[in-house]
Amino acid sequence: MDGKRQKTEQTYLAFAQGDRGEAPRPGGEGTEPAAAEHESESPADTVRMMEAICSPDNLRRALKQVQGNKGSAGIDGMTVGQLAGYLKAHWPVIRQRLLEGTYKPQAVKRVEIPKPDGGVRKLGIPTVLDRFIQQAVMQVLQEQWDRTFSRHSYGFRPGRSAHQAITAAQQHVTDGYRWVVDVDLEKFFDRVNHDRLMAAAARRVQDKRLLKLIRAFLNAGVMEHGLVSPTDEGTPQGGPLSPLLSNLVLDELDRQLERRGHRFVRYADDCNVYVRSERAGLRVMESLEDFITQKLKLKVNAAKSALARPWERKLLGFTFTRHRQPRRRVAPKALERFTRKVRFLTRRTRGIRVQKVVAELAPYLRGWGNYFGYCQTPSVLKALNGWTRRRLRCYLWKQWKRGVNRFAQLTRRGVGRDLAARAAGSSHGPWRVSRSPALSFALPDAFWERLGLPRLTVR
Repeated sequence: MDGKRQKTEQTYLAFAQGDRGEAPRPGGEGTEPAAAEHESESPADTVRMMEAICSPDNLRRALKQVQGNKGSAGIDGMTVGQLAGYLKAHWPVIRQRLLEGTYKPQAVKRVEIPKPDGGVRKLGIPTVLDRFIQQAVMQVLQEQWDRTFSRHSYGFRPGRSAHQAITAAQQHVTDGYRWVVDVDLEKFFDRVNHDRLMAAAARRVQDKRLLKLIRAFLNAGVMEHGLVSPTDEGTPQGGPLSPLLSNLVLDELDRQLERRGHRFVRYADDCNVYVRSERAGLRVMESLEDFITQKLKLKVNAAKSALARPWERKLLGFTFTRHRQPRRRVAPKALERFTRKVRFLTRRTRGIRVQKVVAELAPYLRGWGNYFGYCQTPSVLKALNGWTRRRLRCYLWKQWKRGVNRFAQLTRRGVGRDLAARAAGSSHGPWRVSRSPALSFALPDAFWERLGLPRLTVR
């Protein structure tokens, strides 16, 4: 604890020293450049936003956030744990470069992660130092920009969530808008037009140093297989600034939909427009494709976009029932991913203790339940609970192997000798036996709860 407090105090001193002007001004010593005067100036002054970004309070918040997010190292190999010490030694010089508009970000490291529906998502991981600076920039810009964004936008915004987006969509369907234009933008983060993005930023920011820094982050390049490639479009996923910039780009789409009076929900690059008829939906789909292609210079993914009934499409892992008062339910693909993950973790060939299997399974169930417990179909969650526990009973039955041991394990858990003998001598496979009275009695729900297995419930 004392070491952690000391590190925090050291970082505080590093930021404070920089604000006292220890970074030398070209041609003089001990003073800040002219652009760094009046440190207390309001962050609302968009001409001098770099001073707000470099303020001690903002920097400490940024450091705490980056350390809390953890994450892997960038191309320079620096870890999150090394960041505070590096800042203590080098912050005055870094701050000087930021205030002079000469800071040069390093290239991002290309990382590929599998998508739930197949394929891979390409991430660009900035260095820890660049993540820290991006976080500091994002905090100041978000404070100004977020309140100007559309109320129909829910992604990557403080105080807004996917559940709020689902509720808004549900209300549109309840109000009689029972057709949805589901628009998916193809490789959105990779295709963002830099010139359009910078033009949108320049309408909100007059500090040319900050605009230059944002452009530098966009053009930093990507290192893949040891080679750095230039980037002339896109905002690499993986940096703290990219989500805010994506909302800035798509705010133009939100305003267009608002001007037309449409009911819609947007979460990042997923946009659903709700209309009353199929004919209206066809018109909206055509006009949206033209606007996105011609105006935003982006591309609509024709394979994933469609005009359909809301219960035939999914939004953020949810869909709806057909009722006049529709209920939220888990989308089929989300259920498929759940069962695939549980099958993988409970496969009978693992050969490890069941306690360890439960320890690995519990965080996944807890996270899944916290999100999808927002559904309004408790019978589905009840069925998943039963199925998951049956998979675990199968796992233990397979581990007990021989009939003699199975008989001993069952009787030890209070099963009568006759019932235990019938189960232990059964010729049926583990899946059939897992729902037998003997195993249900020996391994009830209370047993799995004592091991720490959470239960999926409607929130």
